[in-house]
Amino acid sequence: MAVIPLEGPYYEDLSVGQVLPRQPSVVIDDGMAALYQSIVGERLPMAMDPAVCAAVTGQPGRLVSAALVMHLSAGHSTTLTRRVIANLFYRDLRFVKPVFIGQSLATTVTVVALADSRPRPGRPHRGKVLVDIVTTADGEPAVTYQRAPLLPQATGEQPGHDDDLGTASPLDLSSYVELVPAHWDFAPLGPGTAWQPGTTLADPARDVVDNALALVRLTNNLAMVHRDADESLYPQRLLYGGHVVGLAQASLSRALPGMATVVGWHGCDHTGPAFEGDQLSFRHTLLDTAPAASGRIFAVQVEGFAHRTDEPEKILDWTVIAAAP
Repeated sequence: MAVIPLEGPYYEDLSVGQVLPRQPSVVIDDGMAALYQSIVGERLPMAMDPAVCAAVTGQPGRLVSAALVMHLSAGHSTTLTRRVIANLFYRDLRFVKPVFIGQSLATTVTVVALADSRPRPGRPHRGKVLVDIVTTADGEPAVTYQRAPLLPQATGEQPGHDDDLGTASPLDLSSYVELVPAHWDFAPLGPGTAWQPGTTLADPARDVVDNALALVRLTNNLAMVHRDADESLYPQRLLYGGHVVGLAQASLSRALPGMATVVGWHGCDHTGPAFEGDQLSFRHTLLDTAPAASGRIFAVQVEGFAHRTDEPEKILDWTVIAAAP
């Protein structure tokens, strides 16, 4: 597959070990960061103020929101998922190197496992694909993770793939400590929080999903289901799941004072669909903490809910690792 196919790829076009065509690399500049901030409204001091960022890192520049980095990586990975039906999970996502304004991102997507879905009468065949994704910043690895999209088939006969897609490993918070640069000084971010493991903070500020297409276009997301209602299983366009995560991270930045950045996702499950215009709420349960550099890392279970009826629908279950004083 030498170029990105306009009509695919479909499930049966893929093989284990296959490397997907790369999308063009992208430089994250001030304009892109400002537009993203206008969509999600994060409160990340190091992403908003270069003076604060320099005080923490000891170098000039401004940090890019980890969520924006991830959106661009996910957008790059849609060389695989133009015709995606759903994304089943993200697994073991690690921000191995902070990204700063002015750096160039490029992404490689490699197929590592394929599994036919169980056939159902009256439904076209489909299959699960597990891919390894590596995004670099100025040529050095910045983000690594696995993603498992569900793709349709274009032909009638199943290819017979039955690979094991694996399972998530238990959370080992200590494995994320090294992702926080040892020289960072967290003192300029404030005194920290007294948040205790096992307790839940519900963000009282609900948010409304808007600018869905703007985020899709900004991040070079090629998935048709996010652009065209006729490609959706629902009467309207399906919201890009990362949009919900972006709003969830913005909510976490309000709940966790002085939050520096996110260093990893232990797991991310989209448990229900979301749509433009949805009103969302988030609650955050602290699972554990560990010392990291001069601050701490926080393992947080973030749950997102869509308020369309009297009974909110859970649409997100995200375990994220954040760094803060």
